[in-house]
Amino acid sequence: MARTAETEDELASSDGGGRRGRRGRGGGGAEARRALRTSGTVAKNRFIQRQIPPYEILSEEGLALIEENAETVLNEIGIEFREDPEALAMWKDVGADVEGERVRFPRGLCRKLCETIPTTFTQHARNPERSVEIGGNNTVFAPVYGPPFVRDLEGGRRYATIEDFRNFVKLAYMSPSLHHSGGTVCEPVDIPVNKRHLDMVYTHLRYSDMPFMGSVTAPERAEDSVTMAKMVFGDDFVENNTVMINLINANSPMTFDATMLGALKVYARHNQACIVTPFILSGAMAPVTPVGVMTQTLAEALAGLAFSQLVRPGAPVVLGSFASSMSMQSGAPTFGTPEPALVLYGMAALARRLGVPFRSGGSLCGSKLPDAQAAHESTQTLMPTVLGGVNFVLHAAGWLEGGLVSSYEKFVIDADQLGMMQTFAGGYDLSENGQAMDALREVGPGNHFLGCAHTRANFETAFYRSNIADNNSFEQWEADGAFDAYQRANGIYKKMLADYEAPALAPSIDEALQAFIAERKAAEPDAFS
Repeated sequence: MARTAETEDELASSDGGGRRGRRGRGGGGAEARRALRTSGTVAKNRFIQRQIPPYEILSEEGLALIEENAETVLNEIGIEFREDPEALAMWKDVGADVEGERVRFPRGLCRKLCETIPTTFTQHARNPERSVEIGGNNTVFAPVYGPPFVRDLEGGRRYATIEDFRNFVKLAYMSPSLHHSGGTVCEPVDIPVNKRHLDMVYTHLRYSDMPFMGSVTAPERAEDSVTMAKMVFGDDFVENNTVMINLINANSPMTFDATMLGALKVYARHNQACIVTPFILSGAMAPVTPVGVMTQTLAEALAGLAFSQLVRPGAPVVLGSFASSMSMQSGAPTFGTPEPALVLYGMAALARRLGVPFRSGGSLCGSKLPDAQAAHESTQTLMPTVLGGVNFVLHAAGWLEGGLVSSYEKFVIDADQLGMMQTFAGGYDLSENGQAMDALREVGPGNHFLGCAHTRANFETAFYRSNIADNNSFEQWEADGAFDAYQRANGIYKKMLADYEAPALAPSIDEALQAFIAERKAAEPDAFS
């Protein structure tokens, strides 16, 4: 949809973006635009600009070995590009060996094609203050993605609905430590499969002003996502800037299917970012060893990253890694174990060597409830995420039961942990205040710091304040109801939803989005599979 004068003016004066101001056009009304852009919004942490170095585990020799082995996989074994003649023809044109749907690559071809991938890029939000930088020393936290079920304390485990979807988008918007609205925060099964993407994308655009993800479940749904983004940001802006990031999973082992390839082509052609992620259950979809997993992950990712550059050189793309361990007794995925952490650290280093942004990690667990198992498994995933230098973190909040459930209570528990990680990643304060020499001089030997000037000046901001933990005395805790963390989180998420206020969106843009959705839904019958 091309911008009309009306949509241009309303967009400039709404929380829909202030794009005119950013381009240096437009005159008066700046104060009104600024007031409307910030009205009804909540305080948000800026995306993390890490002040701590990445934790390196693999030696130069080890990294080079994995890179060489990945090239061998690409050259000798190859990657299948299924049911996509266009993709096969594109590979053949650049010198790959195409035999049926199997593509084998000359050594170095994929790596050479990846040279046009931006090292960092901006994903623009409709509120410019919410835009994020992906890559480099930056870390962006995004919510859980994909569960068909939701859970809360009263309702238990149940299929997700569009109301649940809206609730999780609102919770992400209300959580200071989440920098991104995410994508399929849960799967709203009360809407037909072929139409639910329209309601999901609309929800991100209407109920949040943060960056978001588009639909990848069919190429035409990716096109719908682009069309809706253009209604908000404008045709030219979308074609020349990135306003969506999208999850493209390899069908491991060593396969890309037509659905993922089709969505990738749509987004890359429109300059929208893709996260190319081999989705691996070690022992079933890849070897059981971390080095074997990394070799396969790198090979699959290189093929997908390179293909994006065949579609549009310079299109933003992220190297993704999702690798879980598994129970060799039951076959169930396991989380919080050491082997996936080793894979994460190694893949982060390999992405840095390739010069591309990296996605991995999150707050992953296999627990059925937000209990001690969920806490320790999520921490064992989240800490390597931050230490390893991950740039884009999907599943940062709300993941439960191996990704089958989006949990309301765990969402706010995880968000609290993300706030701690933001403080930790900020590193040391070496300013005069951080050195605290005046406090050391004032107090001297044998006294305490509770009443000194430095403590009084810093007491409100000195330490991270958890909204989940109870640090009161036993007597006070008991008097307050003796709630555990699960119960406290239940009350917190309900209050967040009660306090929610939608960010402003120009009425004409909202009307255009709703009209497009109605038209697209009327164009085909419902399908529930």
